[in-house]
Amino acid sequence: MTTDKKLILTFGIISFLLLITLLFKLTGVPGGMILSGLFLGGMMIVGIILGCLILSGLLRLIIKRTSFLTILFITTSISFLAFHYQLYSPTLKIKVPNGYKGEVNLVLSNVDDNILIVDSNGTGYLNEWTFNKAYSRPIVEQMDGKNLDEYLIGFSPSTFFGKGKSCCVAKREIQSLSFKIGTQPHLKDEYFQSKSLTEIVDKNLAIFTKLDQYSTVSETSTK
Repeated sequence: MTTDKKLILTFGIISFLLLITLLFKLTGVPGGMILSGLFLGGMMIVGIILGCLILSGLLRLIIKRTSFLTILFITTSISFLAFHYQLYSPTLKIKVPNGYKGEVNLVLSNVDDNILIVDSNGTGYLNEWTFNKAYSRPIVEQMDGKNLDEYLIGFSPSTFFGKGKSCCVAKREIQSLSFKIGTQPHLKDEYFQSKSLTEIVDKNLAIFTKLDQYSTVSETSTK
């Protein structure tokens, strides 16, 4: 078998496996508006493949000793791997006080290490990287070790964390990721609510961001 055929086989398999795992991962990615994460991600994959076809055609004009398929499978493998990284979400392990029920807010903050042992108000703190990356359902336990997964209430069927903003401190707002711990297992009737965090967060840890065009003073919104 020639070197070129070996490369086609190797990167063809890698590209195929990355594509399958991407499609599987997209089933758990939050969507937007009425579109699912799988649909939006599928559109991205189609765009990636089309872009790789064009790029491979251009590279083939320069690297004439390498076949078009070899270049295509290499570029798609690299692109799919990069997309995997973009979709990565850490699974947070959160500790709450024994018997705690109600809203849990993970605030965007300046900490280096996430503070995932929430206080009596249900408030924890995330660094910027984790805040921007986290979307998967967390592991939530009481301090005594009891797992609360069956009590968790997410923001919507397609998005677990609600992304909220609490306004205002010196005309700046607090951003948070939120979910709720219900009073009963597998509870679906309790709706998701938001509360202002301006009076309960540690202001030395929280990052205060500029108001956007949709925020007004004394307004708290979750979207």
